[in-house]
Amino acid sequence: MKIDQQLLDDCAKGDRKAQFQLYKRCYNILMGVCFRYKKDEQEAAAVLNTGFLKILNNINKYRPEVPFQAWIKRIMINTIIDEFRKNRKVKELIEYTSFSREEEYHDLIDYGTADAALSAEQLEYLIKQLPPVSQKVFNLYAIDGYRHKEIGELLGISDGTSKWHLSFARKRLQEMIKQAINSSKVI
Repeated sequence: MKIDQQLLDDCAKGDRKAQFQLYKRCYNILMGVCFRYKKDEQEAAAVLNTGFLKILNNINKYRPEVPFQAWIKRIMINTIIDEFRKNRKVKELIEYTSFSREEEYHDLIDYGTADAALSAEQLEYLIKQLPPVSQKVFNLYAIDGYRHKEIGELLGISDGTSKWHLSFARKRLQEMIKQAINSSKVI
């Protein structure tokens, strides 16, 4: 994504037309980030608008040697994390799930077939079915490349708890993929 420096300068001066043009150019990238963390379009759009406002308010802090796309993604992820911290509830942190050890050994499946059998949209849907904290940890670690220490600091949890949520998310995703493939149902 190449953004003209003049457009950024106009945005910093408060030019509403330039700000709207920047919004249109960044929308798809930022909405993609928001969709990874939010379950529906309204929630994603709301956090996108909050994050874009932060981008506009801090546009004068942008340094051209940093890729603009990476800079706006980082601000958006931080906005999502801030919103999570503000709205976090105990019920989001704990979810009790019963797993049968016997199920682990029955109906073994080649997860390489999941790539061919499930579309990106279907996999994204499955990720959104994870409990909120596990979903956030999975997205931050597996997709956005954060380390457990960084995730722990962002979410206010320990490194070990971050690792647990990642492990839980992976196991749960494997179960959901296996179920989807075995039942051949379209998600």
